[in-house]
Amino acid sequence: MELAGQLEKLGTETAFAVSLKAAEWASQGHKVYPFHLGDINIPTPDNIIEAAKKAIGDGFTGYCPGAGIPELRAAIARDVGAKRGLTYSAENVSIQPGGKPVIGKFISAVMNPGDEVLYPNPGYPIYESQIEYQGGIAVPYGYTETDTGFTLDTDAIESAINDRTCALIYNNYQNPNSAQSSRNEMERMAELALEHDLWVLTDDAYYEIQYGGAPLSIVDIPGMQERTIILYTCSKRFAMTGWRLGAAIGPVPVIEIISKLNTNIESCTTHFIQRAMVEAIEGDTSGPDAILQQLRERRDAAVAGLNAINGISITAPLSTFYLFPNVTRIMENKGMTDVNQLMDEALIHSDVSFCTRKHFGRTLENERDQYIRFAYSGIEVSDIREGMARLKTYFEDNA
Repeated sequence: MELAGQLEKLGTETAFAVSLKAAEWASQGHKVYPFHLGDINIPTPDNIIEAAKKAIGDGFTGYCPGAGIPELRAAIARDVGAKRGLTYSAENVSIQPGGKPVIGKFISAVMNPGDEVLYPNPGYPIYESQIEYQGGIAVPYGYTETDTGFTLDTDAIESAINDRTCALIYNNYQNPNSAQSSRNEMERMAELALEHDLWVLTDDAYYEIQYGGAPLSIVDIPGMQERTIILYTCSKRFAMTGWRLGAAIGPVPVIEIISKLNTNIESCTTHFIQRAMVEAIEGDTSGPDAILQQLRERRDAAVAGLNAINGISITAPLSTFYLFPNVTRIMENKGMTDVNQLMDEALIHSDVSFCTRKHFGRTLENERDQYIRFAYSGIEVSDIREGMARLKTYFEDNA
């Protein structure tokens, strides 16, 4: 017997492989400084936990509508719409067991085999995996490093669009590099989508993780609401990574297809968690405010630690909980050409665990510089400072 050949095209989230290495190193008695996985070690706010307990006690432990309970769909529609200056209703919302399922279901809804989908690279690896697994052609677009962060090469994106291009995946407030589009850059992306009649998936997972200024979403540009699906997740804003709850928000015809896929794949998202999420959105906001403040403190400590290392210079990003420093000089001084070698040896010599650019999509042909990614969402400030000091010692040792 043989397995399906299509499985060869199915990728994975390779950051979890780094977790295994870190866990193995820790099992040998080492203290690991975990910057590798974008998990959150901050507790879920108490009011959400209590709402979940109450929902279980009230008997909300059975099936519910595949599209989600009406109360949560309406709450998300109001919340997402108000923050983006748009009007959504419950019919525009399909509840999901996490934000990740939105990616595959969006692709199933808008892409035929052989179609091309533009996606950010470096970027969340599930984009590339799902496009190719479902028979599409994954067309990457990259970023340019500047003194203040990363920007999109919109001319290169435009040149990649052809008659087979059906969709654009756009992750403002980006994982792994925290790229944040200006309004002009976002309008240019919208212009390309409108000109070439493309569907758009805007991955807004970090929309609420903002350390300065008001967030922007491509969906509020005229003409975009009708062609854009928003990926919404509860994991970041409410520290609910393990609860597995998210949503797709967009035009009713696509949302109805996504909800039909829900019924085929998982029947429904856990009922009592949906009840708790209504409280998360409409209840006490002090919990999310406190989460954001802790993340800000961790960001500041991590940025300071990296900038203290000779050969690294990084600007504090205004969103997400990731840092993506250029380590080309570090590697040159160590005589290395493989950034994953740097990752492996850093764990051994400093106990610091991080991901590299290679964990976020295939390296593009024109890439020359080397990058690593730090997630500071799952590590305390004291350990950030201690780990960065140990990393400085290793990185500055050119032996």
